[in-house]
Amino acid sequence: MEKISMTALISAFARAYHSINSEVRIFDDSIAARMLSKEEYEEVSACMAEGTAYFNPAFKGTPSEALRWIAENYLCPSPVGRAAFIENALKNAVRAGAEQYIIFAAGYDTFACRRPEWAKKLRIFEIDRACVINDKQKRLCKAGIESDKNTFFIGAELAGPVWENGLISERAFDPGAVSFCSLAGLLYYLSKQDFAVLLKNISRIVPEGSALAFDYPDENSFGDKAGERAKKQAALAGAAGEAMRACYSYADMERMLCEAGFLIYEHLTPDDITQQYFCGYNAASPAHRMTAFDNVNYCLAVKKHCVRT
Repeated sequence: MEKISMTALISAFARAYHSINSEVRIFDDSIAARMLSKEEYEEVSACMAEGTAYFNPAFKGTPSEALRWIAENYLCPSPVGRAAFIENALKNAVRAGAEQYIIFAAGYDTFACRRPEWAKKLRIFEIDRACVINDKQKRLCKAGIESDKNTFFIGAELAGPVWENGLISERAFDPGAVSFCSLAGLLYYLSKQDFAVLLKNISRIVPEGSALAFDYPDENSFGDKAGERAKKQAALAGAAGEAMRACYSYADMERMLCEAGFLIYEHLTPDDITQQYFCGYNAASPAHRMTAFDNVNYCLAVKKHCVRT
């Protein structure tokens, strides 16, 4: 467990739990449960239920009720919300002509295994640390899930140039093809300098019209103004050895994207996210409402066209 990403594993569990236990889903990941063994799923379930005293000392109920409370308030909002946002943006990008989908910090993402009809022609490139990529491939093999011929795995650290060399060396990658890039759950664990470098490296190898979609912690994420959920989430990530390293104001984000050649096309605050993506679920499950995670915004940015004089 120490060699793989615990946050990625918990995200897969959250997507699986939401799909299994919700009639109306914010995001339906029918494959996520198959990425975990039965023993792992049960172990994570028990561990989370036992942690109720930390999340909610006043909670009273059965272990299954405790797990549901934790899932609705802590585990599920971020993984299912950002997945819904990113795949909605991806679908629009494909309609507009995107041919390549680059998933940074892919973890146990299952899009390539769930590939909908509108994505059949996409070339998909999954980038993550080699240990995570190798572990994912083993899980796919064990679950009897075959990798699509148009899906390519690249094992590399993202805080450096290795990933870029790995991507460019893939014969299927076309630097002239419009690409859609997902950076889901990544910005929390990069320094601002590393993120700035990553943006510029991406911009250098994708053409105009390509897009980035991601979630990011706002400027109040780590201080006294942070929501209670955000404080506890940051503490848990640190305890798992994956400390959150940066947060951003809208002005920070706009400036950094602009310096790399991207313009913000869509930007959602937690209230916007709850209204746009959680409304249907909450209407169908009023006793188990979910709200978007504190201090987390979603952003879609597009590489701008050069203005020539």
